[in-house]
Amino acid sequence: MKDVAVVGVGMHPWGKFKDKTLNGMCRVAVEAALSDAGIAWRDVQALAAASSRFSGGKGWGLNGNDIVEEMGMTGIPVYNLSAGCAAGANAFNVGYSLVAGGVYDMVMVAGGEKMPKGFIQTSGVADTTDPEYVRQLCVGMPGPGFWALLTRRRMAEYGTTEEQLAKVAVKAHQCGKHNENARFRQEFTLKQVLESAVVSDPLRLYEICPVSDGAAAVLLCSAEAARKLTTEPVWVAGSAVATASFSDGITRGVGGMSPPGNTHHSEAKLAVAKAFEQAGLGPSDIDFVELQDNTVYYELAFPEEWGLCQPGEAESLLEAGETMPDGKLPINPSGGFLCFGEATTAQGLFQICELTWQLRGQSGPRQVPDAKVGLCQTLGLGGNGAAAVLKR
Repeated sequence: MKDVAVVGVGMHPWGKFKDKTLNGMCRVAVEAALSDAGIAWRDVQALAAASSRFSGGKGWGLNGNDIVEEMGMTGIPVYNLSAGCAAGANAFNVGYSLVAGGVYDMVMVAGGEKMPKGFIQTSGVADTTDPEYVRQLCVGMPGPGFWALLTRRRMAEYGTTEEQLAKVAVKAHQCGKHNENARFRQEFTLKQVLESAVVSDPLRLYEICPVSDGAAAVLLCSAEAARKLTTEPVWVAGSAVATASFSDGITRGVGGMSPPGNTHHSEAKLAVAKAFEQAGLGPSDIDFVELQDNTVYYELAFPEEWGLCQPGEAESLLEAGETMPDGKLPINPSGGFLCFGEATTAQGLFQICELTWQLRGQSGPRQVPDAKVGLCQTLGLGGNGAAAVLKR
């Protein structure tokens, strides 16, 4: 396998943009990545695109084809990829594999989303023969209700308090206020978080992420091509995807209530482990992590499930300020999903952008000091998980 470098990244800021098209947002991100790398669109040999059914274009998950028509029809191959909220990271894995396998020297990876209002619906049609629709109808539980069950389980096992949950949100906005691409850049006090509306007890409005619009793009290339473009490339040390295993505490437990010690998102744990193995690194080698914090629960649970800290230790690290950018385990220095909101297919790529800026030392007040290795992770509908390790 060939070495693969990230040489260009770009984003359209996250928010809600009634008057902007999805194609236009993706163009902003792609052009920014091209400019960052110092190349033209005609130099791109292939496009791996994260797609969904939510927004814009031709439908059918053909976001990559829409991007090609927007940027210029040069005849390049397009690889459209759908994996729910893990689609961006899965598309990144496709782009990485194409370059690492020597198929192409320069691949663009892009994803964009304009999300509909309200809770994300997992089934697109009201069809009683569709198992996913029937499951959703019978369970009757949107995302916040599911996250609330997981949170209550943690509170029972480790004594996590509502104040500690709120402190995760406070910390996220202390970081996100410095991120020009984040949707929510205001700071919140602990009192403000605790007084925000209850969405699904014990989770409050400021402790879960909303839906957003956003787009991001990443240019990958071979080591030979990278050295012609920059003297300080960021390297892809590992990129992996996985799906949930049979013993997963969520898929096999009743309502997420599995026996103590079970992993609640095996797709994420497996992807992270595979990325570590490929990189030849372990949890102790990571300088910072960007993880999928749909809610504050995940910032506490995921580092423990992946071995970044011990079970039940996350709250003490939070209380000690160790998850801030200048702590010993920086988590989501970007501000995370709590500050961005979820533009499903673009989430994994916004994380790659953040890792790249951090490793280049370009993150300003949210910079992790002397960052050399970063981990990012997403998971999506259907038990899709993805992770990547980048290094400088």
